[in-house]
Amino acid sequence: MFDKKIRPRRLRISENMRSLVRETNLSVKDFVYPIFVVPGENVREEISSMPNCFHLSVDNAVELAKKISDLGIPAVEIFGLPEYKDEIGSSAWDMKSPVQRAISEIKKSVPELLIVGDVCLCQYTSHGHCGKLCGNYVDNDETLKLLQKVALSQAEAGADIIAPSDMMDGRIFAIRNILDENNFSNVVIMSYAVKYASAFYGPFRDAADSAPQFGDRKQYQMDFANVREAMKEVELDLSEGADIIMVKPAMAYLDVVSKVREKINNPVAVYNVSGEYAMVKAAAKNNWIDEKRIVLESLTAMKRAGADIIITYHAVDAANWLN
Repeated sequence: MFDKKIRPRRLRISENMRSLVRETNLSVKDFVYPIFVVPGENVREEISSMPNCFHLSVDNAVELAKKISDLGIPAVEIFGLPEYKDEIGSSAWDMKSPVQRAISEIKKSVPELLIVGDVCLCQYTSHGHCGKLCGNYVDNDETLKLLQKVALSQAEAGADIIAPSDMMDGRIFAIRNILDENNFSNVVIMSYAVKYASAFYGPFRDAADSAPQFGDRKQYQMDFANVREAMKEVELDLSEGADIIMVKPAMAYLDVVSKVREKINNPVAVYNVSGEYAMVKAAAKNNWIDEKRIVLESLTAMKRAGADIIITYHAVDAANWLN
């Protein structure tokens, strides 16, 4: 029976009223913006599958970082294409590589901006897999030694946060140890603890030139059908020293984000990945959707599900809209 005294619509009557009672508030301070750095100087080339995202030389990456900081976005994550590749991805810890140089130069130019270093080997190896191969199998424990080198090099360059994305067992323990042994105990580890073997990564592999030359990554990334396994990965990474737990991708996995949020007290991050971004851009280009409304609704959904940190290619646009 309709009780006329109880009217939920009263709290939706105006924008000020809706704002007053809003349960979830999206902020520019929630965002991390990914940057792709490449060799060379004065390079700014749009990534074809990711409109309005660019391959940038270090000098242009520094200029972008300044603009990002001015918008109030607190952090960037640095990805890179190396000058050379080999079987073990040794350019990933070369201090002359674009990633290490970008971290160093951005930290000098914009010291207040937090810098996240992505620790993986796929874009640095000639075979495109995330570790050292033994035949067609990625050798977990040998790969840990290489990941330690990458993490340490990024910390030495000035990274505030180290984000291992490789999904090797035990990598958080290995990286925490090498950082602590070298007086980087204050460097944060943001673990890609729950990283699924997803079709949503397609455009990123174009951007980072990181597609595997054979097979796929299902032997180390998670089966997208599983959620109990995600809780196990979270528990293990926290026990090994992770400070922040990430779920990747975001939109198709908000149920997982919610379960992780309920389980832990640590900060939770999500990665709003390239395929999710590209689909929105393609639909907006065809005037099928209102891009601003779709983006802000999607990002708010991530926050509502439990994310404290949102890594997203929409960050600059969203910051302009929110500001």
